[in-house]
Amino acid sequence: MNFTEIANTRQSCRSYDPARQVEEEKLTAILEAARLAPSACNGQPYRITVCTGESTHAVASAVMGMGMNKFAADAPVMLVLSEEPYVASAALGARVKGNDYRSIDIGIVAAYLTAEATAQGLGTCILGWLDDKKIREICELKSPVRLVIILGYPKADDRLRPKKRKALDELVTRKS
Repeated sequence: MNFTEIANTRQSCRSYDPARQVEEEKLTAILEAARLAPSACNGQPYRITVCTGESTHAVASAVMGMGMNKFAADAPVMLVLSEEPYVASAALGARVKGNDYRSIDIGIVAAYLTAEATAQGLGTCILGWLDDKKIREICELKSPVRLVIILGYPKADDRLRPKKRKALDELVTRKS
């Protein structure tokens, strides 16, 4: 699958097959893609905690507050992305330029994770609705949790939905 095919195919999966486990080689390929993701000063200011088994169910409960994300209960893997300190050069750049490079870098690594998961035939959903304190306890993390990415095989009846996106001219301005 080339990148455009991945971009056209990847969607937020909200229907996981609880009977299908993610193979270790596919999970390793996804994590390797994340390792290769670019970040400010190559600092990779994040930690990816892979939750399977009981920890998956615990994290699922921490993303389902107020009736949200009920589909998380069926997913076999949760990837918890937590924020780590900057490397010195990125910290300096962030301070001088007023940019939050960690949030940018976490967004990039999430894109790499979800793109490779799609290439591996898996479904993903990026969640920002989460109980940070609860997930930190479950995963034994000191740093803030920024995202949880649900990972698993979509149910057989989970069909590709039409993409609702802005037109290119609404997103792009060209200057010469």
